[in-house]
Amino acid sequence: MNDSLAGVAQRAAADPRLAQLCHWLEHALGFTAFDIAPASADASFRRYFRVTRAGHEPLIVMDAPPAKEDVGPFLRVAAMLEQIGVNAPRVLARSLGEGFLLLTDLGTRMYLPELATHGRADALYGDALDALVRIQARGRDAATQLPPYSEKLLQFEMSLLPDWLLQRHLALDVTPAETAMLQASMDALVANALEQPQVFVHRDYHSRNLMVAAPNPGVLDFQDAVLGPITYDLVSLLRDAYVEWDEEIQLDFAIRYWERARAAGLPVAADFAAFWSDFEWMGVQRQLKVLGIFARLCIRDGKSGYVKDMPRVRGYLRRAVARYRELDPLAALLDALEDAAPAAQPA
Repeated sequence: MNDSLAGVAQRAAADPRLAQLCHWLEHALGFTAFDIAPASADASFRRYFRVTRAGHEPLIVMDAPPAKEDVGPFLRVAAMLEQIGVNAPRVLARSLGEGFLLLTDLGTRMYLPELATHGRADALYGDALDALVRIQARGRDAATQLPPYSEKLLQFEMSLLPDWLLQRHLALDVTPAETAMLQASMDALVANALEQPQVFVHRDYHSRNLMVAAPNPGVLDFQDAVLGPITYDLVSLLRDAYVEWDEEIQLDFAIRYWERARAAGLPVAADFAAFWSDFEWMGVQRQLKVLGIFARLCIRDGKSGYVKDMPRVRGYLRRAVARYRELDPLAALLDALEDAAPAAQPA
């Protein structure tokens, strides 16, 4: 046990949601003599706790305050992934009114730190690519039940950049002409995304949501899944906001995915160059979104830790935009962003 039962009670006394969760475990599920400790937190209002008991496998409890989080999508997508044959947490018990879920535990070995181990990246990414192809190929029927990655949603995501990063985080005065240029680029990105084959999209398929597990990988944070562009999850994986690889390595893994996807009968472009172009355009959309989200997390939610990852995301964005003349209107805004970047550092 990491803490005594008295320690658990003391922490619960200072945290009403934790006290409510412990009461549910004790009185609804019959748990006794257990320890509960934070397992992880994400960019939403959800929290995760690891519950340990002598003689039992560890379990995870999700705390999703009903006024702020809807566990319905998590439950639906978890069932889909279990049917597809992906290693995702299984739901063992639930209290929907309280916003609590009891889940199987995929362990503590997140991809992100494991990727730093010499010689591990090739095998870990190979498994992640296999799982992605499996989700897309076996999840074709399930994907039709998911909400679409619509024009409205794609546009809203990118609007976070001018609203939260440029105006609020960097305090830039964006002119009407710059706003029009940005919107023209956003419209082109949305058109490309909607023209791509539509498949099951996890939406955050990256090193912080993949766990080293058996079978590998364990897949987390899937509740926002949609029916969307086939390159989206590959972009999340290979142009990760938290770890960066040389473009030669990105290309190598992208080719491996493309070959496996074709072998599985997925509707990827027959010409890899066309597929790679779609990948890059999808990446620009995601990077605009991520920069806006990171700024919002810093300003609205007080989570300044994401600011340190912004330069990596800006680098992806700048390199991709420079390769496509159609995206030239973004260049001036990126220049302004770079000029203002020192102001983005947390105090």
